[in-house]
Amino acid sequence: MQKPSTHRPATWQCYLNLCKSNVVIEMIFTSTVGMLLAVPLFPPWSALIYGNLGIALAAASAAAINHYVDRDIDKKLNPHRPIPMGYLTPQQVIQFAAVVGVLAMLILLILVNTLTAVLTLLSMFGYAIIYTQYLKRMTSQNIVIGGAFGATPPLLGWCAVTGSIHPHAILLVLIIFVWTPPHFWPLSIARLEKYQQIFLDHKIPMLPVTHGVNHTRLHILLYSILLLIVTVLPYLTHMSGLIYLAIAVPMGLGFIYYALLMMRNKDAKTAMTTFWYSIVYITVLFAALLIDHYFRITL
Repeated sequence: MQKPSTHRPATWQCYLNLCKSNVVIEMIFTSTVGMLLAVPLFPPWSALIYGNLGIALAAASAAAINHYVDRDIDKKLNPHRPIPMGYLTPQQVIQFAAVVGVLAMLILLILVNTLTAVLTLLSMFGYAIIYTQYLKRMTSQNIVIGGAFGATPPLLGWCAVTGSIHPHAILLVLIIFVWTPPHFWPLSIARLEKYQQIFLDHKIPMLPVTHGVNHTRLHILLYSILLLIVTVLPYLTHMSGLIYLAIAVPMGLGFIYYALLMMRNKDAKTAMTTFWYSIVYITVLFAALLIDHYFRITL
């Protein structure tokens, strides 16, 4: 373990770092989109506030458990995290995860509804335990399978408002599920040397390490093509209209362009550019769903 830095952050900042706040913010954005799409105009403020609060706390708890489980891996892969830096002990981290997780479930059970609480619990358990503890170490398709747990926020948001599961909510989950592999694999290519070392030390079988970088680039391209097809489904099912389609198709073609660029320019810079584009892509795509939704209401 690294020695604590002389510029140790405040304790609250260390705990905030455990929550992977950037990821949680993106999750809450997609859950909010699910809430807004679930109703014609605007959902009840109570569902919007307490639903997102419970979902965010559950995501933070799962992220903290991820820090705890991966503490040995993070010595090489993410040495800046609180446990490798010595800012927090593993015991403090798991206690924080437990408290935040219980609080999330209480909020969802008491102030939202039981279905949202159950689905959130399953999602949290799936990511923190099934994926982090087992899938990540079992198969090079870990990102593909584990992506199902990280794709649930729109469904959770929808359920928080309606108390039910709708096919359109499942479609939102499908979009994030298909987006996850071509989003993460470029990052794993850019950090290939670290993942190679992690595989040697901890047997974490990431696709670029086990099957090669060229194989992974091909899969990124294939998934980006599949993603374009999947993102047309909201229009075909009359969930969204032409405004959404006019944004989704060019953005999807842009993703395919970057995937092709990765196959030509085999360098870490192109891989990272693709990774950052994927974040912009999913944000713009879900924003397009909202814009289209409210535009059609005003007609």
